[in-house]
Amino acid sequence: MSKIKLGYAPTRRSIFSAPDAVKYRGLTKKRLEELGVSFVDIDDINEEGLLYNEDDRLKIVEKFKKEKVDGLFLPHCNFGTEYECARLAKDLNVPVLLWGPLDERPDENGVRLRDTQCGLFATGKVLRRFRVPFTYMTNCRLNDPVFERGVRDFLAVCNVVKTFRHIRILQIGPRPYDFWSTMCNEGELLEKFNIQLAPIPLPELTAEVAQAKKDGTEVQETIQYIREHMTVKVKESELENVAGLAVAMRRLIKKYHCNAGAIQCWNALQAELGIMPCAANALLNEQGIPIVCETDIHGAVTALMVEAATLDGTRSFFADWTIRHPDIPNGELLQHCGPWPLSVAKEKPALTYPLAFDYPGSLTAEAKHGEVTLARFDGDNGEYSLLLGNAKGVDGPTCMGTYLWIEVENIKRLEAKIVEGPYIHHCVGIHKNVVPILYEACKYIGIKPDFYDPIEEDVKAYLRGE
Repeated sequence: MSKIKLGYAPTRRSIFSAPDAVKYRGLTKKRLEELGVSFVDIDDINEEGLLYNEDDRLKIVEKFKKEKVDGLFLPHCNFGTEYECARLAKDLNVPVLLWGPLDERPDENGVRLRDTQCGLFATGKVLRRFRVPFTYMTNCRLNDPVFERGVRDFLAVCNVVKTFRHIRILQIGPRPYDFWSTMCNEGELLEKFNIQLAPIPLPELTAEVAQAKKDGTEVQETIQYIREHMTVKVKESELENVAGLAVAMRRLIKKYHCNAGAIQCWNALQAELGIMPCAANALLNEQGIPIVCETDIHGAVTALMVEAATLDGTRSFFADWTIRHPDIPNGELLQHCGPWPLSVAKEKPALTYPLAFDYPGSLTAEAKHGEVTLARFDGDNGEYSLLLGNAKGVDGPTCMGTYLWIEVENIKRLEAKIVEGPYIHHCVGIHKNVVPILYEACKYIGIKPDFYDPIEEDVKAYLRGE
């Protein structure tokens, strides 16, 4: 959580108790510190450390922009000043968390000190007038479990938004000719979302592989890692090429300041290096640098979003929807030639030959079972959305490559979603339920969340704290 920084701007309104607002400003700050949240406060802006007038708000904007906050937290320590909250949120253009502590019982004379809930209603309305998307965390006490959960989830949402707004993908070669499904609109991605591509030709990659092998040290270290973590079933020269390719891609990612890659994995590369890039992809995927197959730019975007939603380093896997399960009515095979991170496997992966190709360089391993999130960012005709849902790993026949048999609630409904689009046969999976995080992040990045199961009301209930 430490890499996400919140702007902490507690607010009050003049006609309600200022001392009680100051009290709750301090209590909320202390609770954030207990949870290990990184934040920037406004204690130096005025004596109360509270937002309630325009002169102070302007100073807060300047401070938060200088500190490069990733999200804005607006605790209503009494009713709050709704228009100052909205102005601040509008100027910062970061995800906004709206919350206030539960009001106490009125005293024996009927006096109420804060009316926090009422103020939250007002601020929600004004934020909508300003067209500022926001996340609402239910009116609760600081020590309620829902407070901790809500804050942690909001930090994950901020991480998805931050990641999405700074995507640059290394495009290694054009898409394979036969893969019309993976074409993308580069200009549109830049115009709509600031998603940038850094295209390089395959000869630049192979030249970097040759240089990496010549340099020696990184390649030898990678070979040692492979021997420790994989069962090697390829020739020594082929193993060296796998390691060299991994080092080369990592160098090029750094050179072009990218955070993911998409590679034309076949078939020109095989004529140059004599290997498939799957295992090299797996090595980078394990290091938190998503590399996807068949120059699927939208797949790389999906992988970045899904991993950002976890906040804990859980690795994703890039997969094909392939065939129905032969025995389980709502089962399906997720599989690819071998690019999945090693931490996804439930067994030691074998470095070997892939399905349907005569070149080495693939991993074979079944993935761990358990609950998974499946997602796909995609678009056509100018409209983009994020397919979302859950599944669970199940037993099934042994396969080649990296694979996982899964079961969903209704395979026919899912199948129709993918065929009718804008999706394709690729998805990204991760062993964690991040559906609510991705759903909430969509409101900030301007894409439509699209569930393959009718679970939107369940997700909303979770986000409300139910």
